[in-house]
Amino acid sequence: MTTPLPGYHGRLLRVDLTAGRWWDEPLNPDYARHFLGGSGLGARYLADYVAADTDPLGPDNPLIFMTGPFVGTPIPAAGRYSVVARSPLTRLVGEANGGGHWGPALRQAGYDGILITGRAPSPVYLSVINGKVALHDAGHLWGLNHYDTQDQVKAAHAEEKVRLHVATIGAAGENSVKYAAVMNDHGRAAARTGLGAVMGSKRLKAIVCGGKAEAPMADPAAFKQFLRAAMRFVVEDFFVVGLRMSGTIMGADVGYMYGDTPIRYFTASTDPQIEEGINATVLMDTMLDRQVPCYRCPISCGREVHLDRYTVERSAVTGSETPRVDGPEYETAVGFSALIGANDLQGAAYAGHLCNLHGLDTISTSHTIAFLFYLYNQGIVTQAQTDGLDLRWGNLAAAIELVEKIAHRRGIGDLLAEGTDAVARHFGVPELAVTVKGLEVPYHDPRAFSGQALVYATTSRGACHMAGDYYEVIRGRVVPEFGLDLVDRHAQDVEVARLAARTMDYRSFTNSAILCHFEDVTADNVVGLLQSLTGWPVDYAEVMRLGERISVFKRVLNFRLGATRADDRLPKLLRQRIEAGGTEGFVPDIDLLLDLYYGVRQWDPATGKPLPAKLRELGLEAWTAELWGEAVPA
Repeated sequence: MTTPLPGYHGRLLRVDLTAGRWWDEPLNPDYARHFLGGSGLGARYLADYVAADTDPLGPDNPLIFMTGPFVGTPIPAAGRYSVVARSPLTRLVGEANGGGHWGPALRQAGYDGILITGRAPSPVYLSVINGKVALHDAGHLWGLNHYDTQDQVKAAHAEEKVRLHVATIGAAGENSVKYAAVMNDHGRAAARTGLGAVMGSKRLKAIVCGGKAEAPMADPAAFKQFLRAAMRFVVEDFFVVGLRMSGTIMGADVGYMYGDTPIRYFTASTDPQIEEGINATVLMDTMLDRQVPCYRCPISCGREVHLDRYTVERSAVTGSETPRVDGPEYETAVGFSALIGANDLQGAAYAGHLCNLHGLDTISTSHTIAFLFYLYNQGIVTQAQTDGLDLRWGNLAAAIELVEKIAHRRGIGDLLAEGTDAVARHFGVPELAVTVKGLEVPYHDPRAFSGQALVYATTSRGACHMAGDYYEVIRGRVVPEFGLDLVDRHAQDVEVARLAARTMDYRSFTNSAILCHFEDVTADNVVGLLQSLTGWPVDYAEVMRLGERISVFKRVLNFRLGATRADDRLPKLLRQRIEAGGTEGFVPDIDLLLDLYYGVRQWDPATGKPLPAKLRELGLEAWTAELWGEAVPA
């Protein structure tokens, strides 16, 4: 059963793993119109199921896979999907966004999303192929790595006459590592906030999807016109050309100039040896084998690389004995090199490969390991407390060993598997963890771009560059029609607050449509593509209103789950001056910036809650009583 909803199939797949049953549920058209898809629509459905006492790893926490109206269409770089649940790492709204081909495969199977509850009595995997659904025994898959799981699941459905794609967990998800990822395709990951652990807690090893279904469009002729314009733009855009040539690691080359790329756990922003060894030229000239695109993407920012000094066992990633691996992307390369004081790009790629095998978020994994390195080099932790590992800056071999320990919760890895905040509490130094809301800060330093401090401090899922790439706007990726324009990178005024809010709202929109951040087509194309798909009368203002509604709603839901005004913060180490390097000694005044930002957002400065007038403006007035209780301000 479907609803007449252009741009959508109009149905979700509901799965109760405890009962071992499944059924189709009509997509709520009001939810879709107001929350679009992806992480926005996922958060709206999440609100129907979670309360303050919901156990993130319990059967009542729903695991929601959600696409959006752009996904699976010919729109370039729209091959993504979102996973949403209560996070076991932050205990707040958890969301992760993955690329590759799995999201379009779910749409092609005939569904807009999957909502999973319960816990299977034994390991299972789910097949959703051409509208047919089944649960299968996965006892023989439990314990396999991400690539081998894909191989075996595809082989089991070889009779199907469609291309299949598989989302999986590895050892990390099975072992409830708090930052386990959901993996798919060639090292693609819905990585952040530990939703692979939620999948593992449900004893769900994999989901295989495929089919030939197409969602209806409101105006196919208009869609083709806007699609042609979008394709022309994305092929010619200077930023896209750079990504196509060098991949996301080009962020390091640019980051060194601004002090944006952190070194030795956020205590430095320049190091000649690291800058010489960790950059796009080294990857392209010494490691690159081929580019790997996501679904219908002309950018092809993914990379497959060969390793000369590390042994890689045969698996689906290589298809041969040749030691090739996926990646590394910018965050992986920096996390396993600069952040621990190392300059071995091949070693960083190998560490990233291990994360892919075992299903680990490379940001949280490398960050938590780097934090232990920092404590060791500060004399807070001894070698006797690290399973005998020497964690002097630059010892990448020790970091690689820690990746294995984390995935299997062996020795010190059992503590590291709980995340950076848990490590900091264990060693009595909670103030030293570079986290926000329990999530490890990614590798864009807010001392390089003042507004990035606001993004990290206020984003719903915790410190997150994908919730607002403010640094890219300041580096020139402007969209004036949406209010995304240049300001001084170290400014601290109301315009910075406005720009940070707009950047986050725009990313709330693209993370819900869903559109890759690397494909920022023109504002007219964004509006035209959405309007021709859905038939909605949208304009620039409505795009931003959709984004703001989603941003604010996630914040409202976080308050239900225990968030407070105190969670909007910048960690201590990011408030310390670095004199040498591109940050130029700048430190953002987070208290000043938050005051300005709350004013721009119309959030109460004392509690951080969105004010009732703002809730009414966004059509969220039904949440006023829950958020404010009897203390509703005038």
